[in-house]
Amino acid sequence: MENSKKPMPLLLIEDDVAECVKFKDCANRRNDIIFAAMTGSSSEGLKYVKSRLPEGVILDLELHKGEGSGLMFLNDVKEACLTLKPLIVVTTNSPSSVVYNHVHEMGADLVFYKKQADYSPDMVINTLLALRKSLYAVSKDAPSDMQTTESPEGLRNRIIKRIDKEFDLVGINYRHKGRAYLQEAVLFLISKDKNTSEAIIAQIAENNKNSYGSVIRAMQTAINGAWKNSAIEDLLAHFTAPVSVRTGVPTPTDFINFYADKIRKSM
Repeated sequence: MENSKKPMPLLLIEDDVAECVKFKDCANRRNDIIFAAMTGSSSEGLKYVKSRLPEGVILDLELHKGEGSGLMFLNDVKEACLTLKPLIVVTTNSPSSVVYNHVHEMGADLVFYKKQADYSPDMVINTLLALRKSLYAVSKDAPSDMQTTESPEGLRNRIIKRIDKEFDLVGINYRHKGRAYLQEAVLFLISKDKNTSEAIIAQIAENNKNSYGSVIRAMQTAINGAWKNSAIEDLLAHFTAPVSVRTGVPTPTDFINFYADKIRKSM
C-alpha cells in the first residue's frame, strides 16, 4: 500500500487549450502521473475533486476563457471541508506578490508564474510529486533513490480519511452511531482481510460492550437514512455493488465488504 509508488492522479483546471495539450503530452511521456480529469470550469473542478479523488490539482488562476476562477475554486474547496483535500498548485500570468499571498491564504500549496524562464508542465508535475513524497516518512533502510514507506499511523489515518470521504459521498450521517461502527468495520476489514465482516462486527460489539444485534441495527439505521435522504444519482454513482431488489438498501455486511474492497484496491 505504498501510495507514493503508484501514478499520482491529478486534476487539471485550465482553460487554455494549448496548455492542456502540453500537460496531456507530458502525461503521455511519463508513468508517474495520470490525469483523472481536465476542465476549464472551477465549479466542475470541485465536482471532480469530490468524485474522482485526485491527489493533486493544477489550477489556472484566471480561467478567462472558461467558467469561474481559481479563487472561486479555492474558496469552494475551503467551504466544502473535504476529508481528503488534494495538494493544489496554482499557475498564473500574474507576478503580483499580493495575489500570491492571497492564494496561499486561500489554501494553495504553491504558485507558479507561467512567464518565468524555466516554467514547464514537467516542473509543475515534479513539484507535485515532491510534495506528495514529503507526506510519507522515509525509511531508515531506504535506498539512495529515497524509496519511501508510509508509517502505520499515517496509513491508518489516510484510510480513515478515505472511508469518511466515501461515506460522505453517499450521505451516511455523522449523527448516527452506526456510522462509527461502519467506519471501524471497514478499517478492520482492510487491515485484516482474512476476517469476515460478520466476525468483525462481532468483535466491534465486544469492544463496545454491546450486542451483535444492536451494532447491526445501528449500522442498518445509518445506511437506511442515507438511502432515504441522499440523491439517487449519488447513490448509484458511488455505491456500485448489487442491492437487494426486495429492500432496495444494502445490508451492513454488503456495505462493509464493498467499501473495504473498493478502498483496498485503490490504495
